[in-house]
Amino acid sequence: MTDLTACLANKLTKLDWMMATAESCTGGMIAAQCTDLPGSSIWFERGFVTYSNAAKTDMLGVSSSLILEQGAVSEPVARAMAMGAVECSQARVSLAVTGIAGPGGGSQTKPVGTVWLAWCVNGKVDAELCVFEGDRAKVRQAAAAQALMGLFKRLPI
Repeated sequence: MTDLTACLANKLTKLDWMMATAESCTGGMIAAQCTDLPGSSIWFERGFVTYSNAAKTDMLGVSSSLILEQGAVSEPVARAMAMGAVECSQARVSLAVTGIAGPGGGSQTKPVGTVWLAWCVNGKVDAELCVFEGDRAKVRQAAAAQALMGLFKRLPI
């Protein structure tokens, strides 16, 4: 994932853009991956770890009624997290992750491994549903990699 993060950093630096992360099930893994690179303060603005529903509301402005109606692991909440990360920072782009990493917490409609990812680039928000296989660590690593790749692909250059 280091090569992917370095490529993302290169693109963001060329654009002179900063990014923010809004992470739930990944618990800050993506922000840590980004800040592992020397010089990341040029392109990484901040990371929000919003593991609880209250944190999503307090830190990102996600409506508590939206969470109640849709569930924390849903497309609307992922989209709101991505938009909130931009609105509550100096970043131009963001990525958001909300999901069920396991081993518990899954259901028939949202099994363990269900992850919603969202990206905000220039005010446009995109989202994607993924279902990852494996244990908690594998689900979290796969979600982090997919989130970074998704942002990389959505940048204009």
